[in-house]
Order: sequence, then C-alpha cells, then structure tokens
Amino acid sequence: MFTVTLKSVCKTFGEGELAVNALTDVDLEINAGGFICLSGPSGSGKTTLLNMVGGLDRPSSGEITVIDKRVDLMDKGELAEMRLHNIGFIFQAYNLIPVLTARENVEFVIQLQGMPADMRHRKASDILNEVGLDGLEDRKPAELSGGQQQRVAVARALVSEPALILADEPTANLDSVTAQTLMDLLRHLNDDRGITFLIATHDKLVMSHARRLLQMQDGQIINDIQQR
Repeated sequence: MFTVTLKSVCKTFGEGELAVNALTDVDLEINAGGFICLSGPSGSGKTTLLNMVGGLDRPSSGEITVIDKRVDLMDKGELAEMRLHNIGFIFQAYNLIPVLTARENVEFVIQLQGMPADMRHRKASDILNEVGLDGLEDRKPAELSGGQQQRVAVARALVSEPALILADEPTANLDSVTAQTLMDLLRHLNDDRGITFLIATHDKLVMSHARRLLQMQDGQIINDIQQR
C-alpha cells in the first residue's frame, strides 16, 4: 500500500525567460509506514516536493495521490480537509502560536476537527507526555527551549493521528544533542505507530536515521537508497 504516489510531477515558478523548474518529471512511490528523507543542496526541490505532497502548492503538471486521493485535483476546501485529517506538519521555525500554551497549541488542530473540550484536554496532555513534556503543558512558547518547542510541534502533528507527517528541516534550529533526541523520538513514533514520515533535510544526522534516502538535485531525484 502506498501512502504517496507522484507521477511525472513538474513545478515551474515564473514565466518565459524568468521561469525556474523547481521539479522536473518526478516519479515517486512511498510505502505506508516508511521513514524517508529528502536530501540535497538548497534549490534542489526538497521543500517544493514537500509542499506538493502536503497540498500547500500545486504542480504545474503531473499527478499526486496521497492516501488514495488525488490532491492535485482538489479545491482549497478539500485540501484543507485533507490536511486537517490526514497530514501532520513539522516546520523548521516551529510555527507555534505565541499567545497559546503548549497544550492549547496541540489542541488547536483537534479543536478544528470538532472534538469536545474534555477529550481535547486529555488527548493533548497524553501526547505531550509521550513526547517528554509532562509538566510543561501550561507554558507558552517563549517559556520553552528550542528543543521543547519542536517537541510541541511534533505533538501537534501527532495529535490528530495522521497517516503521514511532513517535516521540513526539523533539526535546523537545534543543537546536536537535542537533534539526536528528536530523531530518536520520530523513529520511535514511526516504529510504534506506523506513521509515514517524509523529511526534507541538510542534516547528516537526520539522513542517518532514514530507512530510505532520496537525494535530489536540480528538481529531480538522482538517487534512491535503501538504508535499513
């Protein structure tokens, strides 16, 4: 079973002489439960590919299927629903809401899903405990370290129980020890829950945790390496 399938996906920014081909004829199949890293220099197409899979941008041509649904054919409302119920996101800059506590940041997604307040509180507390933030639920982002903020972001991505989590440079703002701890956590969640992870990174530490490493250059996948 494939969680993600791309067929001849192209993405061009700009027109005419200013056109830039960010992705060129990308074909890709990702098995459910995979732990995949996209590597490559800046401008190689890693983030663009993540944005295509997450429905944050549209391909110029080609087909993208995520959990048996053609995301390239969806309208904005359908994409929002798809992301809300099926995809978790972990961003380099955490993207936490500064005026909300850790628990409230995590609850935000399942509040949008319509979950009752008592269930939200319990579920958010449980997932924060799972990622090692027990006792820090009522702190706001400014009161947390970078590693702790990224753990809140991981908890937020997990709380809706998505089939797929997309992460863009998740260790970029972390020291090496915190980055190692984060990657151990993500691998544990992958092993324990079977969530599919697709991670864009420059970080060799992150690449070393991948079961499958996709090396990108000039908008194409140039190597597909099975690691473990």
